[in-house]
Amino acid sequence: MSQTNKTPSSSRPAGSSLDISETEMRELSLQVTQLVTEYFSEVSTLPVFPQTWGGKTIGEIGTTPPLEAEPLEQLLNDCRTIIENSRHNGHPRFFGYVASPATPPGAFGDLIASALNTNLTSWRSGPAATEIERTVIGWLASLIGYGGRDLVAHGLLTSGGSMANLTALLIAHRAKSDPEVASKGLWNSACPMTIYSSDQIHMSIPKAADILGLGRAQVRLVPCDDRFRIDVSLLRQLIARDLESGMKPFCVVGSAGTVNTGAVDPLDEIAEVAKEFDLWFHIDGAYGALAALDETKRPLFNGLERADSISLDPHKWLYVPIDSGCLLFRDEACARAAFAFEGADYIKVHEQNADEAFAFWNYGPELSRRFRALKIWLTLRYYGVRRIAGAITEDNAVAAYLGEQVKSAIDFELLAPPELSICCFRYVPPALQETFRTHGADTTAIEAELDQLNTNIMNVVQRGGRAYLSSATINGRFALRACITNFRTTRADIDQTLDIIREAARELE
Repeated sequence: MSQTNKTPSSSRPAGSSLDISETEMRELSLQVTQLVTEYFSEVSTLPVFPQTWGGKTIGEIGTTPPLEAEPLEQLLNDCRTIIENSRHNGHPRFFGYVASPATPPGAFGDLIASALNTNLTSWRSGPAATEIERTVIGWLASLIGYGGRDLVAHGLLTSGGSMANLTALLIAHRAKSDPEVASKGLWNSACPMTIYSSDQIHMSIPKAADILGLGRAQVRLVPCDDRFRIDVSLLRQLIARDLESGMKPFCVVGSAGTVNTGAVDPLDEIAEVAKEFDLWFHIDGAYGALAALDETKRPLFNGLERADSISLDPHKWLYVPIDSGCLLFRDEACARAAFAFEGADYIKVHEQNADEAFAFWNYGPELSRRFRALKIWLTLRYYGVRRIAGAITEDNAVAAYLGEQVKSAIDFELLAPPELSICCFRYVPPALQETFRTHGADTTAIEAELDQLNTNIMNVVQRGGRAYLSSATINGRFALRACITNFRTTRADIDQTLDIIREAARELE
């Protein structure tokens, strides 16, 4: 029986390919680039928070998935609607959270990485991307004084500080627990294991303890001193007490910039306690570690180089787009022991060369991973370290200026002086100041009134769209919180924000 030889088709059936013509590609690129360029040039003039409400955006652009292609003009108009209904972290008077604005090099770095679409599991999946990420890890370590000629640092990029902290605590737990805990589970462990941190620690630490099955109560929160730093003497006492009670302390977490006030714990003293009790020393530097680039602040970070692991977020204070967190650690073998998995053929490594055999899945929980390093690499190379350090230094100086203006004003009270770039304060109207003086020690009702007033002020300012503040609780009091990690912010923006707060107070009165 004869067979007919057919030449396989060199093209896909009509409607089954998503390639577009070179002309269409150029038009798409031109229009989108123009939209992004307009946004970067206009972000300072947009409302920080838009005049929007729940459901407004989707009501304007629709919810029905399209069966057929839609015109590029319509898509771009809808993208403009999304921009108009967004909060703009890049606005010079956005002080709400620790979120630096993106720079154009970082944004375009993300575009290149997305076009390449590397799944950064290992060297063989992304040879160039793996080498760039490992290079960036070394750069970040050296920027904060954790790496250098005599200090070897390893690590990986994560979605953010929460994932970096979770990864670090798992490595710490496995390094200090029964070697069989990974296979047999925590319920076969001899005694409960405990973590120590200040009562100012980020929520990701107790949350990680919960996820790891240790329990949030096993995170011992140590009171702070009058600078909101962990009290090391109380830390030592609490560890000793837990040991006497049959607990197994295994990790102490120091803060290199708390999210409430920006306080930096006495890292060198904590390192001594960790050494004394054989604890893993982790530093949560997601917000503040990169402030070590400010030469005037570097003494605050003495002892940072002694940590077993450190988290830091380039998207918080290196002006690169989300998501780009980072975990650094000293002992590569400990990280590998916590995460390596040899039982799956689809990830079996056959390469013999050490660099080519490298796999990120051996050092963290993710298998699929984005090429996060390119935007960091491109940003650092485009600007240079000195210029970025200058931006961070000025952020700290502007925060200090805010503290000075608040302290000298008759209608504001400074609740936490800036140590890095966070300033916590409150508005105190003259009428309440007089009431304070006449009521002596019994000021409970007045404090409650001030808390409510400043809560209302924050809400009015946020919705007003001219500035954006968040809040913190400082010694039991509601504080307006300004975090400055923004290369666009000037002292004039600070003065204007204080006036906006006064206007909001008058409106409420």
